[in-house]
Parts: sequence; C-alpha cells; structure tokens
Amino acid sequence: MSNNPLLEISPLPNHAPQFDEIREEHYLPAIEEAIEVARKNIDAIKNNPEEATFKNTIEALETSSEMLDTITSIFYNQLSACGTDKLQELAEIIGPINSNFSSDILLDEKLFAKVKHVYEQIEKIELSTEEKTLLEDTYKSFVRSGALLDENQKKIIRNINEELSVIGPKFMDNTKKATEKFELYIEDENELSGLPAMAKESAAHAADEKGQTGKYLFTLDFPSYYPILCYADNRKLREKIWNASNSKCFEDEFDNQDNLLKIIELRDKKAKLLGYKNHAHFVLERRMAENPENVWNFLEKLRIKYKESAKKDLEQLQSFAKELDNIDDIKPWDISYYSEKLKEKLFDFSSEELRPYFKLENVLQGCFKHFSKLFDIDFIQAEEKYPTWHKDVVVYDVFDKENNKFLGNLYADFYPRAGKKTGAWKTSYRDTGLYNGKIERPVVSIVCNFTKPTQNTPSLLSFDEVTTLFHEMGHAIHCMLGQGKYQSHTGTNVLWDFVELPSQLMENWCYEQETLNMFAYHYETGENIPNDLVEKLVKSKNFMSGWMGLRQVTLGIIDMSWHTTSPSDIENIEEFEDKATKNCRLLPKIGKPMSVSFNHIFAGGYSAGYYSYKWAEVLDADSFEAFKENGLYDKKTAIKYKKEILERGGNEHPAILYKNFRGRDADPDALLRREGLI
Repeated sequence: MSNNPLLEISPLPNHAPQFDEIREEHYLPAIEEAIEVARKNIDAIKNNPEEATFKNTIEALETSSEMLDTITSIFYNQLSACGTDKLQELAEIIGPINSNFSSDILLDEKLFAKVKHVYEQIEKIELSTEEKTLLEDTYKSFVRSGALLDENQKKIIRNINEELSVIGPKFMDNTKKATEKFELYIEDENELSGLPAMAKESAAHAADEKGQTGKYLFTLDFPSYYPILCYADNRKLREKIWNASNSKCFEDEFDNQDNLLKIIELRDKKAKLLGYKNHAHFVLERRMAENPENVWNFLEKLRIKYKESAKKDLEQLQSFAKELDNIDDIKPWDISYYSEKLKEKLFDFSSEELRPYFKLENVLQGCFKHFSKLFDIDFIQAEEKYPTWHKDVVVYDVFDKENNKFLGNLYADFYPRAGKKTGAWKTSYRDTGLYNGKIERPVVSIVCNFTKPTQNTPSLLSFDEVTTLFHEMGHAIHCMLGQGKYQSHTGTNVLWDFVELPSQLMENWCYEQETLNMFAYHYETGENIPNDLVEKLVKSKNFMSGWMGLRQVTLGIIDMSWHTTSPSDIENIEEFEDKATKNCRLLPKIGKPMSVSFNHIFAGGYSAGYYSYKWAEVLDADSFEAFKENGLYDKKTAIKYKKEILERGGNEHPAILYKNFRGRDADPDALLRREGLI
C-alpha cells in the first residue's frame, strides 16, 4: 500500500508514531511488507560467507526486524488502549502471521548453527557485559523455542505458537466485552445512600452521556463499581455489582472456559516438548525464582503469615458488622464496605476525605516533581509536536536537567472508554537502543482507568489511584533512564520477577508528608493536605494488610496451580480453582471462578509469574529502607539506585544489580516488617 505511514520512519521528533496518519487498514499490509524486509535481513545473516561473529550474527539479528517490531508494538498497544472489532479481527489474522515468522527464525537450522558457533566462543572473544548477556540470551531463546528439536517436533511447536497467538487476544477481548456489556441504571437516588457525592455525580454524568438524563449509570470500570462496594449502604446493590464483576466470562456469551483450557493444554504440551516438566518449570528457568519449588515455598511462607493475620482482620470485621448492622453472615460484597466503616472508626477518617486533595492534574505534576527531585529530570508538555490516539491523551518530552539531554517521550492516557482494556499498565512503542543504525531514546506510554471529570468536578483521584499513578510512572522512568545499545535489554526488559521493583518502590513515597506536600492541596481552597490527615493515612496503612496480602497470594497460587498441573487432570475449571484455593479461603466460596477473566496470566505475560508482585514487594520494601535510612530524597542513594538498577535494564542478572545497589541480597523479612506482621 502506498502512503502507508507505518512503512516509513516517522518524521516526528524521536520518530514518535504518526497517530493522526495511521488507519486500521494500514496494519496488515505494513506487517506483511515488514516481514519481507526482515526475511531479507535474516537471509543476509544466514548466507554471509564470513565466519559468524558477534557483530555479523548476534547484533545483526537484534536489529533485523526493527521495522516489524515497531509496527507490531503500535498495533498491539492500540488494541489494548482503543480496541475496536476491526482491530480484534486483525489481531486474529496478524497473530498467526507474526507467530509463523518468529518460528521461521527461531527454528531455522542454518541460522541457529551460526548463533551456536558464536555462543561456543563466549569465553574466548572479548565482549562487554551487555554484549555477553545479549549473546547468552539469544542462544537460550533459540534453544527454548525448539532449535534443538527434530523436524516433526518443530512443526508441532510452530502450530502451538500459532494457536496461542490467536487464543490470547480472544481471551482478552472476551473479558473486555463482558466488562463493557454490564450497565446498571439506578433511577431512585435513595438506593445510593452512603455513596460519596463524587461517585453519584460521575454516575449521573455517565448516564447523561448515554442519553439517560436523570438516572445513574454504573459499570464494571473500577472507578464506577468500587465506590458501590466501598460505600453503598444498599447491601443488595453491593451484592449485584459484586456478582456481576465476579462472574464475567463464565457460562455467558463471552465464556472463556474453552479458551482457558486450550491455553493451558498448549502451554503444557510445548513445555514438555522442550524437555520441561511443565509450563512453570519452563518459565521459571528464566526468572530470579529459578524453579516452581522456590515459588511454592515463597507463597506458602506468605500464605501462613497472611492467613493468620487475615483471620484476625475478618474476626474484627465480623464483630463490627454485627455491632453496627446486626449482620451475622458477612459476605464478600460486605468486606470493602465494613472495612471502610471500621477504618473510619479506628483511625477517625474516611478514604474519601483524601480525594479532594488529589486532583489528577496536581497529582501528575507532583509525581513529576518527585521524579525530578530523585533523578534530576524534567517533563515538558508537547502535544503541539506529537499527535495522539485520543483527545484525552497528553504527551511530554522528558529531559535530563543536568545536561538538557533528551530522555524520551511519555504519553499518558488516563480515563476509561469503550474499547479500552481495564486496569492500568505501562507500555513501550519503542525502547532505548539501536534503531535505524543509531541509538534512539524510548517512546513510552502509561495507560490507566481513573475517575473521569464531570461538568462540575475535575478528576479527583482515590488514594489507590494516586499510588497506581506513581507505580506506572515507576515503570515509565525505568524505561526513560535506561542506557544501552540493544532495545531487547534496556528499560523494563528484565527478568519478569524483577520488573515490578522500580514501580512498586515508588508507591512508598505516597505515604510521606514531604512528597504529598508537592501535590496534595484542596482542589477548591488550595489548602495543603492537613498533617493530621496524613498521620491517619499512615497509621491506617497496614489496616487489613493480612486480608489483602492473602488475596494476592491466592492469585499467585491460582496461577501456579494452573501451570504445574497436567491438563489431563483438570476436568472442571470451577472445581479446580476451588481446590487450589481451599487453604486460602476464610469465607464460604461464593461466585464464579475468576480464572476465566484473569487477563494477567491468560492474555498477558504473567503466566507462572503472578507471584512476582509479592516477590518484588520484598525487594521494594528492602530498597525503601535504604531511602528511609539515608533520607527520602538523598542524592547519593538515588544516584546509586539510578546507576545500578534503572540505567542497567536487563544488561546483567538482577540479583547482581540488586546487590550492587544495596550492598547485599534483599532481606526477605523486609516486606513482613513493613506490613507490621513481624
């Protein structure tokens, strides 16, 4: 196709994508042409008569498909941020095309022979740490993709990859559509007793946008349904929306049961073909945790500790619900409601008291000040230079203040809308590294689903949304500060159970008065958040920490159970999940299995890896102790963290990087210490 913007190097600064020029019909022809370009590059490597070297083989492979990588990054990012039925149809075509091309490379005997030849010289040739890591990882990626298998086995692997490339996006699309389909209109305001004014205003605004003036619309977008669970006095209303949220994609028109079972079957089959006991063994070979036994031991230690604490949390909550409303049988849809009420009683404040101090624009600027104070970086708004994919998206140029060096582009997309995946995430359109023959800076995006502004009120964030912003910005800054030559090893391209450290670490500052004073001032009066309110927030930090910790461990156990069990032993999804979680449960089981909408492990990159959130919490708790000891914004500590962790990306094993920063291995008790459990 002529005049296809995806097939030219973008003329925009930093070669940022031309979102105003890209159309849905551009993707497929661009990907097909980019694959042909990549094939020619691969052929040149294979047919080079010279001896295979690091430069003419390993480095050449790294950059061989950069056009294709750029186009597919744009496509899949847009599928998540503003997906349409047409983009989903394209995903089901593009997935197998990309999968087969990847298989063509990684299962190519002649190409692997060249890679193997260079790898066998690893101790003889002079390589930097970064180059040595790239060589090792390139060789391992071929082996772990089936390069050592016979032709028949390679064919099976290829078919598995192709099937998985279609089923994953289908799973995500079903979850997204099930979420979007649910709409609950309320006409009588009396049914919304207890709900904060902001939540009612948002619901009225949502109904108005749908032409239902005078009603209140609630959806399964987190900013819409969570206030009901947290504040609605109407117990039946809480039950209704809890059930809707917890029954998605199970025995409905978006049922994901077959997709889930097929994904599990294919992953297990692939792992066994490659010589591993199961998918978890395959995945964890390339993680800090190393093997399933270490993960199970880690989760079990936490389960015991959290369950003991969660029992006390529940007993306290049950007693309080009985005292307040004569409730004898507390249900899952009661937990958030009575937790909030009990927190008010114990700490003399409500989470909603914080919201007026968290106007999104102020929080964002405060977040920027925080990173500027830590790492000497500047954020310059730049919409006039860069088109975006939606009118709500804002974009910034990021600079190193010390030398005014350009660090990259940051796009921010904050509000829910039709076609957008739920949750929050950071993604890259391009990472730091070689692009078109020179090292270029990254193009990064953070995507969230925050409380939307209304006609009368700006976007006022909950405290959880504030920590989410700091979390995703932690990922983004990991990318922005990344240094290195190879895109595949800079920024967040690290072992998966290390990737959450730079994000989760940043959440700690949200509890600090010094940080809050940068942005937490009342959206109407301009007054700074009162010291006593911050003290109450800090005192309540570990409230229900056992209950919440047990929930996270439960999700990790569900993930590990799916990926360490033979699919032939699984007959019923609901029964399997119930059995996996029976030792975590403190309430009688209610609701449908959540696995069928568990995007992280079935449509994302967290399969056999959901434990990494808790694993990284150990690292972040231990890391933050260094800042608490030396000073929240101590330059020496910040510079060391920046140099040893953020700039290094995946250029060396994370255990080494962490030890370089902290001077020792992480203290495994740091997390439980922070949560007041030891």
